[in-house]
Amino acid sequence: MGVPDASGDLSSEMEVDAFRRLFPLRYFERHLSESIRPDARPLGRARDTTLALGAVASAHGSALAKIGSTTMLAAIKMEVMTPSTDSPDEGCIAIDFHMPPICSPIVRPGRPAEVAPVISKQLSDTISSSSMINLKELSLVSGKAAWMAYLDIYCLDADGALLDAALLSAVAAFSHLQIPIVSLNDDGKIVLVSEEDEGAKLEEPVNKEKRKLTLSSIPFSLTCILHKNYILADPTAEEESIMETLVTVVLDSSARLVSFYKPGGSVLAYTSTVQDCVALTRQRVKELQEILDEAISGMEID
Repeated sequence: MGVPDASGDLSSEMEVDAFRRLFPLRYFERHLSESIRPDARPLGRARDTTLALGAVASAHGSALAKIGSTTMLAAIKMEVMTPSTDSPDEGCIAIDFHMPPICSPIVRPGRPAEVAPVISKQLSDTISSSSMINLKELSLVSGKAAWMAYLDIYCLDADGALLDAALLSAVAAFSHLQIPIVSLNDDGKIVLVSEEDEGAKLEEPVNKEKRKLTLSSIPFSLTCILHKNYILADPTAEEESIMETLVTVVLDSSARLVSFYKPGGSVLAYTSTVQDCVALTRQRVKELQEILDEAISGMEID
């Protein structure tokens, strides 16, 4: 029986790694010609995805979302504000996306990542245009008091498809959100009731118990890479850096198109290509809805 040549295998691995570093596009195209990717995924398959609700104990709603290695932590804090005169019966949502240096070697300390404000804007536009949240549910006293929901999303690992993971963590955090109890104090102002005082009798409670928001038309997204005649779903950071034409399709839980992003790139998005991306997103929405439902069911059991 022959003895395996360990040194030969190691040498071969080193040659493959060297080829991947020196000629990354050619390396990927060799895989694409066989309809597979270096991580062994078919072209249209997303990475393994997990959700954990209640990841931040001090927040009113939170979630940790992972798509492959891409990791997002979302946390919501609720504060009472005075509503605007234009919308006296509505609250507000403020979204901020953070990319600390720990998330990627390309993010430098003291220099904010250029993509962070872009994703913040995309998240705000998506949640607003999807009508997932009825802002009237955030009203407390018409014209006098309403909720301001501060949603902060922290990217802990930026390994591609950042908007997809950030949006998933955001909708999961809102699914976990419990609106706190508030009451009128002696000065007639609405104040939060601490957990220690929840069991006590409130003189003038505005809402007597914690409640959850009614979410409808929940949006989910899928980012794809367009390269020649290939469509790669849920790209890694390496794939994004090599093949630069990205498109992101956002559909809600009813398969309605919410938004479509294509930030440049050399490959044109023809009608047939867009239709293929939408079809992949439609399937992905079903997967993500199931993952979210399972996470919510797990919290209810606990």
